[in-house]
Amino acid sequence: MIDIVASGVLFDMDGTLVDSTAVVEGAWSRFGAEHGIDPATILGFSHGRQTIDTVQHFLPELSLDEQQRIVDVMIAAETDNVDGITEVPGAADFVSRLVDAGVPVALVTSAPHELAVNRMRAAGVHVPGAVVASEDVEHGKPHPDGYLRGAALLGVDAGDCVAFEDAPAGLEAAIASGATTVVVGPLEAAVTAGLYRVGGYDGITVTREGDAFRLRG
Repeated sequence: MIDIVASGVLFDMDGTLVDSTAVVEGAWSRFGAEHGIDPATILGFSHGRQTIDTVQHFLPELSLDEQQRIVDVMIAAETDNVDGITEVPGAADFVSRLVDAGVPVALVTSAPHELAVNRMRAAGVHVPGAVVASEDVEHGKPHPDGYLRGAALLGVDAGDCVAFEDAPAGLEAAIASGATTVVVGPLEAAVTAGLYRVGGYDGITVTREGDAFRLRG
């Protein structure tokens, strides 16, 4: 249940608005097989993080150029692969209702911009005018840079925003930015303690309250 008054809304993408599980797990499984690393171990670290951060974590011995080459190959393969990508329940309608109500909305994702747009469109979710992608920040999640930049693009303070996230790294980033943070989905971890939680977006109402908006559901 949520009952939050905010001036802007910040969304993560994978696992928060878009269910891309099959594509993401396939990509990291191939990476694991190629480099002799258990895919489950990779996925336990990678969720919510930029691809380069995961590659550097598991292959620190490689040069930066070689690490980047691996990332480029992975991203190229994923960018046009939208097989099985769907919306998180109620996401498309909820984002559209926020936009129609005049709520400032930004997408804050660890994915590159082109990949993010392709996945959002494949899932039928409106792409906000404000997008912070991997290439737009120096430090990816769990650093708060993306959420701070997203709020700045909306012209509001991050502390006056609500952020929707599903992964530990993303939740840490959102909390560190000062945004009111909502867990999307079933994740149970130390970082989720005391946070609002939703399983999907059906039934969340959006009403204006002065110069801000109230999300309740």
